[in-house]
Amino acid sequence: MLKAGFARLDITPPLGNLMSGYFYERRAEDVLDPLQLNALAFGNGTDTALILAFDVAGIMTGYADEIRALIAEKTGVPCAHIMLCALHQHTSVCIGEKGRFDSIRDPGYLRLFYRKAVDAAQMALADMSEASVHTAERPATKEIAFVRRYRLEDGSIATNPSSRGPKPVRRCDESDNTVRLLRFKREGKKDIAYVNFSTHPDVISGYKFSADWLGFTRRFVEADHADAHCICVTGFQGDSNHIDFLKPKEDRFPQGAGYAHSAYMGRVIADTVGLMWDDTTGHTGDAVYGEVQVVYTKTNTEGEESYAEQKAFYEDYRAGKFERPPHITRLAYAERVLRLRTEPIWRPVPITVLGLGDIAFVGVGGEPFTYYTRAISAAASGKTVFCSSNSNGYVGYLPHARAFSEGGYESSSSFFTPEVEGQCIAAAKQMMEKF
Repeated sequence: MLKAGFARLDITPPLGNLMSGYFYERRAEDVLDPLQLNALAFGNGTDTALILAFDVAGIMTGYADEIRALIAEKTGVPCAHIMLCALHQHTSVCIGEKGRFDSIRDPGYLRLFYRKAVDAAQMALADMSEASVHTAERPATKEIAFVRRYRLEDGSIATNPSSRGPKPVRRCDESDNTVRLLRFKREGKKDIAYVNFSTHPDVISGYKFSADWLGFTRRFVEADHADAHCICVTGFQGDSNHIDFLKPKEDRFPQGAGYAHSAYMGRVIADTVGLMWDDTTGHTGDAVYGEVQVVYTKTNTEGEESYAEQKAFYEDYRAGKFERPPHITRLAYAERVLRLRTEPIWRPVPITVLGLGDIAFVGVGGEPFTYYTRAISAAASGKTVFCSSNSNGYVGYLPHARAFSEGGYESSSSFFTPEVEGQCIAAAKQMMEKF
């Protein structure tokens, strides 16, 4: 008998803490809306799985492993059946290495973060009740996600192309504007809506905490469906954002920039959920499966010979010597080369698959390109697939193989080589074939 449960906790850090997402230090000055942890539990009476979705930019792999081990100890749910999803808002914090300038350094908050993760897992398990499961997907009612890598008029490729350079003429890849819904219908308790959409939660910026479009989506779905909880999870979004650079600058944001545009995106996603709400496919299987594999892949050492040059450039940037800030692609390249002196030769990428009947939740511990969604879905042998980025770890951008020769911000900053695409997809396929 299938059962499902839900829990929600506030995880907003104290003001003054470091925010994550850019190449300069930011400290939180206010709260636009609370950061949350939303937990989903599902099981069949014998086997149980947990998905925890955090409004944080990332949870580094070592921290994710510790949290999963604590949850397993307290609940009895195996580590392999636990997936932690960092939703990657750039108006939140990163649970990561102390040495990074954008990782949170508040030991009191970190202890509370761990405790709340365990609490949310226990609460979701306690909330479990009999459920049926239903899925649907359809294109968003308006186009709100755009691949951000463009072929320019001079033949080059750029991420978020500058208005000072050649004009973009086309996107390098197909965008993913699909809204995916999994609905647990429960008797006597609120339904649970698991909503999945793929684009960078980097719409607001600034110095105030916010859950960005994911928070708006949750609030709008729950306002539209008073009998439901909503958990919203970021799909594979490494090469996408909310800006259409093929449009004139003044026409790019239909509802204004920042917070207003984030609300607009949440409304579009929630409206699409509403269209699917009573038009879903039922699933009868209740077998629960879970596995985590770590793919070890080579580190990208390209540019190591230019260490001295990159060091001088980066020091000039940090000292404010440039009249105009360098493009993020140039900054990302320099930062990657500087870090190579202390980086390992082989890099671990956690790949997680949770199965529920013929439904597969596939998590990758980094930021895969949207292409990975299509590739993994094609390898899923007819299963219904929900993909999530930054799951059970946070290792940076995972471009597809072609992007490494084409260029752009993501491949310039990525610590991986073209082989990573095939390795990640093969691992996900191999695990999906087991259930």
